Amino acid sequence: MTFDASILKAYFVCGSQDVDKNQLVPTVEAAITAGITAFQFRDKGAQSTLTPTKRVEAAQQLRDKCAQAGIPFFVDDDVSLAKQVNADGIHVGQSDEQIQAVVDEVGNQMIVGLSCSALSEVQQANTISGIDYYGSGPVFPTESKADADPVIGLAGLQQLVSATTRPIVGIGGITVNDLSDVIATGAAGSAVISMIARSQDIQATVTAMLHA
Repeated sequence: MTFDASILKAYFVCGSQDVDKNQLVPTVEAAITAGITAFQFRDKGAQSTLTPTKRVEAAQQLRDKCAQAGIPFFVDDDVSLAKQVNADGIHVGQSDEQIQAVVDEVGNQMIVGLSCSALSEVQQANTISGIDYYGSGPVFPTESKADADPVIGLAGLQQLVSATTRPIVGIGGITVNDLSDVIATGAAGSAVISMIARSQDIQATVTAMLHA
């Protein structure tokens, strides 16, 4: 799958730690049906309910569902898992596997995303070929990531957007009311966890993302 910035418009990130027990697959299915443009499998942390074997099974199942719907499937921070399930993309953080090593290993087979939350990180990443997009934030305070960086706000997001020619997807604490403000910074879209995972109306939430 070739990279197109439009896939960043309504980007859903989720793992077992973000939903009620046994609700991961149904939640992602509902999000796919609602029209998300990309899905990232991010199953990690003390709250994850999956064993290593179950994690692979869940990744494969979700990867197949995304493929059927024509939606790119990303794996967070686990190149071996991404290769195992033939993922469309890999997303790595600043403290995860070194980005150059990831690009060298799978850059010609997968879309590569990198978390950049500071101007210095964007400027450094700009010098590395093979990265397709940046995930930048947290734009607002978030409870979904225990290790989140300091909040950058909309002004911070806009600064990062203006510092690169690569598309940026905003992430972190974004609510339905913030979607248009995020797009106004020049970001290609919003990446969200709880906004969809905890939504009472996933169809309405995703539709709002697509129309922002």
